[in-house]
Order: sequence, then structure tokens, then C-alpha cells
Amino acid sequence: MSAGRIEEAMSRISTAMARIDAVRAKIESRSGKSADAQTGAGESSRVMALVNAHEKLREEVADTLGELDALIEELEA
Repeated sequence: MSAGRIEEAMSRISTAMARIDAVRAKIESRSGKSADAQTGAGESSRVMALVNAHEKLREEVADTLGELDALIEELEA
């Protein structure tokens, strides 16, 4: 994988994380004002589960990209 493709993948991951953070912040601000706190808490917990799963996946992708980069460097040497 070329450095450009790695940078592009990391940029897309960062963009996705920013979008998730924005949605989480929006839901958290709404749940504080919501008349039905249980619905807000349920939504918030589902979003947090998705955020956590996404973060774990992002970390795995970053680790894998690092391993691939190291392997490519090793092969090119």
C-alpha cells in the first residue's frame, strides 16, 4: 500500500470519527433537554456502542496499516 493510499485511508477514518463525534454531541445535547429521558438514554447508549465499535475498528485498521507499511518497507529494503 502506498503512502498516499495510507494517508487517504487515515483521512477518511478521521473524517468518519469527526462525524460520529458530532452526532454523539448532538444526541447528548438533545437527551439533556428531552422530555422522555429513557428514550434519550437508549439512543445515547446505542450511539455510544456504535462509537466504541467504530473506535475499536479504527484502531485495528490503523494497526494493520502500520503493519503493512512496515512489511512494505522491509520488502523494499
